[in-house]
Amino acid sequence: MRWFWSLLRNLALAAVIYAAMFGIIEAMKNPAKAGAILKVPDALGGHVGRLLPDVVKPIKSGKFKIKFAGAKKTATINPNANVFNRPESAVVPRDDFLGPRPDVDTEADLRLLIEECRGTYSGVERAKNVFDCLRFLAEGEGRYYTLPERVDRASEQDPRTAEYAHADGLDNTQNSYVDIASATPASTSSLGSCPGPIIPYHVYWTGPATWRVEIFIKSYLYTQNLACSRLWIWLDSDRNPTAVEDMTTKDPLFARFLPLVNRGDINLRAWHFPSRIPLPKAEDNTDGVGYYKNPGQPNSKGETAVADGIIEDTNGQQWLVLTPKQMTFLPVAVSDAMRFVICALCSYHETTHLERWAAHVHPGDYNTAVMSLTANSSLSSYLVRGGVRMGLNFHPRVMGRMAWKDGRDRELLMLETAAFDPIWTEFNRDREGRCTVPCLRDYGAAFKGKPGAIKDEWESYDGPQLQPGGLVPGVEAESTLDEAKLDGFIGNMQNRMIAWNRSRREIRALRRRGVVPHSGSHEEVIVETMAEPLDSFTTTSEEEAELREAGVVADYVLKEDEYPPNNRTLENFFRGAWTYHVQNQWLKHPEPSSWFDVLERAHDGFFACRRVNPYGEKWGGPDVVGYNKWPELV
Repeated sequence: MRWFWSLLRNLALAAVIYAAMFGIIEAMKNPAKAGAILKVPDALGGHVGRLLPDVVKPIKSGKFKIKFAGAKKTATINPNANVFNRPESAVVPRDDFLGPRPDVDTEADLRLLIEECRGTYSGVERAKNVFDCLRFLAEGEGRYYTLPERVDRASEQDPRTAEYAHADGLDNTQNSYVDIASATPASTSSLGSCPGPIIPYHVYWTGPATWRVEIFIKSYLYTQNLACSRLWIWLDSDRNPTAVEDMTTKDPLFARFLPLVNRGDINLRAWHFPSRIPLPKAEDNTDGVGYYKNPGQPNSKGETAVADGIIEDTNGQQWLVLTPKQMTFLPVAVSDAMRFVICALCSYHETTHLERWAAHVHPGDYNTAVMSLTANSSLSSYLVRGGVRMGLNFHPRVMGRMAWKDGRDRELLMLETAAFDPIWTEFNRDREGRCTVPCLRDYGAAFKGKPGAIKDEWESYDGPQLQPGGLVPGVEAESTLDEAKLDGFIGNMQNRMIAWNRSRREIRALRRRGVVPHSGSHEEVIVETMAEPLDSFTTTSEEEAELREAGVVADYVLKEDEYPPNNRTLENFFRGAWTYHVQNQWLKHPEPSSWFDVLERAHDGFFACRRVNPYGEKWGGPDVVGYNKWPELV
């Protein structure tokens, strides 16, 4: 029996270790679950997430410790160098570095872009020369941008024949798009009207919003022609059936984007892995295998099996059918599958393209982090069927090799890695030609802000000397949002919630319960606090004034700053909205003066109407809360 008790003890010990490891992994993956595991209380009191200057404690080094109400975390602040008095830059940034936005009907020659950055199809001579590709993208617009003849322009087409829904903003019911002279501008409550088709952008996310979601959405708002764009965020609702409700009613980070949901910029949709996918008519949807010579008998719904895995309904519509055993619910696999399925159903006409997987030169080495497919086309249905045929494996390289073997890879344009992930060749040490500007050799570099943290980052810079000066602290300080300015909006650390047209007394009562009003159009929607770790904060102008009065914030002293301002500007970062992959840096926070901090400051200035975007445009939408600050980097 001794061996039995020994075995039982070992199994129990293994179970405890496994449970602990699983708990840690889940805590890292899901902040909401982490909050429960770490026993962070659901309600942290009436001062949720606020700095309390009355608990400022000076320490021997001349610095101060600030206590957060309702949380164990403290922030150590050097009065002479901190996030409240640090200049945003040591140089004067040129925010409108892209110049005026091209005409809404401007088209890009994708094949020319591919050939310039790839070389020949068989040789792929230029794929690893990222510097030259980026220079062509920045300086060659005169070659790859064209404005078609008026009759061929997208804005002159009939919306009723558009390849996707809502191209005219009215369910494709109009016979023409709005004339540019009649287009209405955007406002805080309206997107305005688009003098052409509205282009959808589809993304997938699982779990609560994080800083990564925030910086993506703000990059979209910062760069896109919003009247002619729509952002669709598909939330994994197989793992969490209430994902959309949670995001709109319980997510303190996403709450800052609720006014954009109200205005129509952002559409939240539940993603459920479909049990059937429609196939285009007048196509051989069997990949050459052929249909049954003798179709089966119709079922109770009148549907008939016409080929392996394909049924046809009473309207003649064919469907690709998936069984529960075929479906996958692993996040990465679902993400891969979702891109193909959504694009096959909802994407735009004749915009098929993907990107290369790193610097691999095989014609089937695709990556689908950024992709576009023609909806309901022969190619899109082929790829969806292929993923099912491959055991529901929609990994881009699996799909790419399949397309190459079947001789269909040339239908699927492959943009080079330089367009979407320019440092990959540097990271893999197979770059040819010069390094990029900035020269970053690992994916954590963009988070680093200390002097000398990135070696030789300007080694390939050929531009003019940047004008010194920058932004003066105290004159153009970080944007602050307070009650008076937003007519009822109360800034706090994490929770920006909705409570509109309420009396001041009601608002104060809500605050005592840990529920905070948020600027928006709803009247009776209240967002409760999520149970997640309190790991970042923001402050109002009044609180910053209290910190100054308490001596916590003094005049800035450059030599005492761990993260002094530098010459980094967004103009010299990788251009475009989608040109940097976070690449599994899930737990890193951007240090002050880092490249990501430069991006954050540009966003904050834009949404506070102090700065313009790369096209010289000013923000005309609803108030958008600035980025939070991280206690360890104050």
